[in-house]
Amino acid sequence: MSDAPFPATPLAEQIDTQFRAALARRFASLSPSALLQAASDWTLHLAASPGKRMDLAHLAMRQAQELASYTLERMNAGRDRPTRHGVQPPAQDRRFTAPEWQQWPFNYMHQSFLLTEQWWEAATHGVTGVEKHHENVVAFAARQLLDMFSPGNQLATNPVVLQRTLQQGGANLLRGALNAADDMRRLAEGKPPAGAEDFVVGRDVGVTPGKVVLQNSLMELIQYQPTTEAVHPEPILIVPAWIMKYYILDLSPENSLIRYLVDLGHTVFCISWKNPGYEDRNLGMDDYLEQGFHAALDAVNAIVPKRKVHAVGYCLGGTLLAIAAAAMARDGDERLASMTLFAAQTDFSEPGELALFIDESQLSLLEAQMAQTGYLKAGQMAGAFQMLRSYDLLWSRVVNEYLLGERAPMNDLMAWNADATRMPARMHSQYLRRLFLNNDLSGGRYPVGGKPVSLSDITLPVFMVGTLTDHVAPWRSVHKLHHLTTTEITFALTNGGHNAGIVNPPGNPRRHYQLRTRPAGGTYRAPDDWLAAAPAAQGSWWPAWHEWLQARSGKPTAPPHMGARGYKPLANAPGHYVLEK
Repeated sequence: MSDAPFPATPLAEQIDTQFRAALARRFASLSPSALLQAASDWTLHLAASPGKRMDLAHLAMRQAQELASYTLERMNAGRDRPTRHGVQPPAQDRRFTAPEWQQWPFNYMHQSFLLTEQWWEAATHGVTGVEKHHENVVAFAARQLLDMFSPGNQLATNPVVLQRTLQQGGANLLRGALNAADDMRRLAEGKPPAGAEDFVVGRDVGVTPGKVVLQNSLMELIQYQPTTEAVHPEPILIVPAWIMKYYILDLSPENSLIRYLVDLGHTVFCISWKNPGYEDRNLGMDDYLEQGFHAALDAVNAIVPKRKVHAVGYCLGGTLLAIAAAAMARDGDERLASMTLFAAQTDFSEPGELALFIDESQLSLLEAQMAQTGYLKAGQMAGAFQMLRSYDLLWSRVVNEYLLGERAPMNDLMAWNADATRMPARMHSQYLRRLFLNNDLSGGRYPVGGKPVSLSDITLPVFMVGTLTDHVAPWRSVHKLHHLTTTEITFALTNGGHNAGIVNPPGNPRRHYQLRTRPAGGTYRAPDDWLAAAPAAQGSWWPAWHEWLQARSGKPTAPPHMGARGYKPLANAPGHYVLEK
């Protein structure tokens, strides 16, 4: 019997699920209840905070005086002379850097907008009594609304667009209209964005030679052809996230981490996940652990026998790898030589702005929608990421491609990003609830084989990579593994985001990173203390990781055969699953 005094009937549950799914479709998978709860919490507590309202009124008056002083001073000083007044945008804000924004009346417009942003930042933060999650949601919603009305995003108030329109007699707007029409047509037909056709998997990207040596209902395992006469004896097994296609690590040859490793004498295996459909709706985290990681590890052990394995996990694949490593440590399984995590979280107590979209109200809508489709659509995830980086991923594109009429050239990483995947309903619900919402892994509550695992059991040497501008796995959240285990951890922090920071081949002069090793049993350093103490280096972190792997590998030996008994080559890389849409 249910603990609820009046358990819901199957018919009631079905009606509620259908209604919530309809709400999800109507509101782009965002819960209106969650937004209303946050807004109500903020509004009611602000109404009960006369001192806060008084401060906001004083701030508005000071800003009005500042804007008036700036306007008068700018009108008297002329275009090229500096002024004492005026607010400077944050260093990462590039919206008003063009010199045209210093002309009247556009200087007034952008200063007014920046001051308005400052006011709303103050208004949405520091209201006593507001729940932190609600405060973050309200502040985020305010930023999104303000961005919509930024003078830089409008034809009539963007001086760069107006000047281009006068110079070209409106030709830029015609090109922009054609670009918009082409994008809408491609979206309606389910086609990739313009230029992606120049990056075909198996022809232009994902071309490192190899063989599929295992295929099951969840993944294909690729073994890559050696390019050196001798190889390091310990193979590398890469576990990418199933939210992405594996070939982000095997893009164009010059950007391929897999080719880089193979050319340095490593035997590399990589999982290529199946793109799930409705029939895969019941696949869960345990399936990805057993049919994914453990099935791949068994194959690697058969092809390269009696050798420990360097295991590598990226994003959600890294979280899965950490779970597997903890379970193996608990059970005395010593087949791993090391663990490397790329932008992978193990403690979700501070997961960054993605937490804005994760609460009970939001999950109820997602789960209802997934109950009908069987999976989470790629477009739903892409929409959330676009909002987190609305200027970079949305508004800058609107201005450049639709108002200025300039198409951004496509590259291999952008084409990969458009080749999105789905996630099974059951797995995604478990992932969001167990990890994001309940933080079971870091709390020692995540079960594997019916018993909880603890990250503190891991004694493998660990190499971790965080990226400075990561909106998916913020580096301070990635760093939290330092206080969950006492094992040796080498942490590299590189510039770039969740993807560009990992796809980081040597030779780019704009790349830099910091690296520091905490020895086993060493003292914990908080992220900001680590940042202050870690030495900086120019270039890519890839060579530093290779040296780390090399120091934990044996004497080079002859390359293994391609495949083994029970794991005969089935197809050439990149295989079949990566091509599924």
